[in-house]
Amino acid sequence: MFHRLGHFVVRRAWWVILAWVVAMVAIVASAPKVTSQTDESAFLPKHYESIQAAQLQEQAFPSSFTPAALLLFERTDGQALNDADQASMDKVVNGLTEAHIPAVEKIIPVDPKTSKSKDGKYALSMVAIDKTKMQTEEYPDAAKKLREEGSKLADGTGLKFQVGGQAASSLDQKDASGATDAIVMFGSLLLVILIVGIIFRSILAGLLPVLLSLVIAMPVANGLIADAIKMFDLKSSPMTSAILIIVVLGVGTDYFLFLAFRYRERLRLGEDRKTAVANAVGRVGEAIASAAGAVAVAFAVLVLSSLGMFTALGPALAIAVIATALVSLTLAPAVLAVLPAKAVFWPGKKWMQEPKNARFAALGRMTGKKPGLVALVSGGILVALTLAGVNYNGTYDLSGSSMPKTKESMVVQDKLMTAFSAGAADPSHVYLTSTNGAKLADSAIKDFGAKLQEVPGVASVSTPVAQKGINADGTTADFTVMLNDAPASNKAIDTIEKVRDTAHASAPADSKSLVGGITSVYKDINTAMVHDYTLVFPIAAVIIMLILGLQLRSVVAPWYLMASVGLGFGGTLGATTLVFQNLKGEPGLMFMLPIFIYLFVVAIGTDYNILIIARLREEAREGRNPREAAREAVKHGGPTVAAAGFILAASFATFMLAGNVLFMELGFSLAFGIVLAAFVMAMFFTPALTALLGHRAWWPGHADEAPSGRGHGSGPAPLAGTHDGVPEPAGRH
Repeated sequence: MFHRLGHFVVRRAWWVILAWVVAMVAIVASAPKVTSQTDESAFLPKHYESIQAAQLQEQAFPSSFTPAALLLFERTDGQALNDADQASMDKVVNGLTEAHIPAVEKIIPVDPKTSKSKDGKYALSMVAIDKTKMQTEEYPDAAKKLREEGSKLADGTGLKFQVGGQAASSLDQKDASGATDAIVMFGSLLLVILIVGIIFRSILAGLLPVLLSLVIAMPVANGLIADAIKMFDLKSSPMTSAILIIVVLGVGTDYFLFLAFRYRERLRLGEDRKTAVANAVGRVGEAIASAAGAVAVAFAVLVLSSLGMFTALGPALAIAVIATALVSLTLAPAVLAVLPAKAVFWPGKKWMQEPKNARFAALGRMTGKKPGLVALVSGGILVALTLAGVNYNGTYDLSGSSMPKTKESMVVQDKLMTAFSAGAADPSHVYLTSTNGAKLADSAIKDFGAKLQEVPGVASVSTPVAQKGINADGTTADFTVMLNDAPASNKAIDTIEKVRDTAHASAPADSKSLVGGITSVYKDINTAMVHDYTLVFPIAAVIIMLILGLQLRSVVAPWYLMASVGLGFGGTLGATTLVFQNLKGEPGLMFMLPIFIYLFVVAIGTDYNILIIARLREEAREGRNPREAAREAVKHGGPTVAAAGFILAASFATFMLAGNVLFMELGFSLAFGIVLAAFVMAMFFTPALTALLGHRAWWPGHADEAPSGRGHGSGPAPLAGTHDGVPEPAGRH
């Protein structure tokens, strides 16, 4: 099949190139515009309690709000606030209200009794910002205007004015991430161009994977993703675009390297340019298609996730991988077919000379001679690192780890934690509502509030009274609950679970309680992710095993291949836990880290396993015994895997230049995971196990047996027609 595809592409190379350009323009031009969703609660299904609580709030208290910004006042001399300061604070609040800042709906005045800290040194005002503007620039811009105008109004009053809260965090994250995105993008591009260029000693070879991936594959993928979002009513996550660039560039570079190494190998055997391209596609086409299929499946099964952020991300990445694979199997060979080989590998002078590959030949000999020892050592490394992951602790405090502590929103958050309570920045809400339409009794409301106050970890409970916290018909009461710990902390999430248990158990007859707020949302996200781990991962493993089984015609090999991938996942998580939690002293790692490891290390790392096992089978079909096949697979496939793994790991490592904990964790884990996948799992563990199992690895098929009439070193089966089916005079490159 892939020999025929290579034959078709090289014969109609210019038509293939033209077709891709026309298709890219048409897809981009016709793609609908989509907007991203950043509200965490919007990604949860409606049956979760935090979502039901938010819906009840909108119904019972349509005029209430969760503050999007917090105005913090303190004296510049550090003394307690006095009556003159109260007048100054009123002046600032009134001035901001009269400024009619776009998207700002309401600013609550500073209450002398309830809005001050216990020591009287800090005061707080809450600001409502239009929720419909959360996905627009107006949301962070509102925080920026509040800072600018508030600082002017506070000037000369002896007060220090600062703005925190969600909108301010959004503004500060935007400022902090701007440079990060640029560093990661340009760093990755530069690394790909330089490393691929150095590997092939060529300028054009370094540029080709970037051009094919970002100029053609990326726009096509974006257009198709937009169509899918509109067609299937999917949500769009803001993380999708950033991750998409990494995926397309990463797998695009990998697949280009798979093809380019084999193309150069065929040229060195004396084949002309077009014959070499056709045979390269024939040799690695199945490996690329199988790898892309496995990666796409790993991404696509995220549609089964409980979280909208992943149901949106999964199909998008699957589409991107398929588009990139199609470019690699058709457009990339077409470009190589029309470009003179000397131009592709210019200015290198020794590209036609077969290198000795001394290092990889030595590694191959070691694997072939002592597969048991190699499997034991490489497997032992993976198991040891996996055991370190037992201490993994997920954390939801992403803002604290993704921004410098000097950012204003972080300063406000820290002061709120010390002056009020850690949960003051974003209090939780417990709603008690009648189920039969009757009014709630005052005594029942009071007793319910007292029960909530007894929960360990609760700092304070504002029990609702008439005209405040009770809806117009008296059927629903809103209890504001301040927690001792920061809303996104694991301690707060544990506390909110206890609050839920107490609220559910203490609800009077003919009533029910619902717990809302951002901490409740995080609790539900935690529950949803546990569900996903037990559903998505096993389903993905089964489908990938089926793909491997069909490709290899074996029911044995897929088992140990998936086991090695599982150890790669565990080893990556364990190493990251060891470095950041145990050695660096971080309280936890980002809660989405296992999903990111799954997306990049497991899915993309499977490519390397497939490439090595495909090369090993190819060598066995040439008549070599299992140990000789493992030796040759490492010798010839090792350079490709090493190059692809090194480039991808270096690209991910650029995340660590961002200078914050979140990106350092992400960059380290992905880079280390790719290193494990390429240099431990694919280079040693997989070929060593295959050599140990011998012919049993391919049971019940005979995928490792040489075709009839072919023996050791007999060369590839030719395509139909002159010169492997491509009528090009030999010697033209």
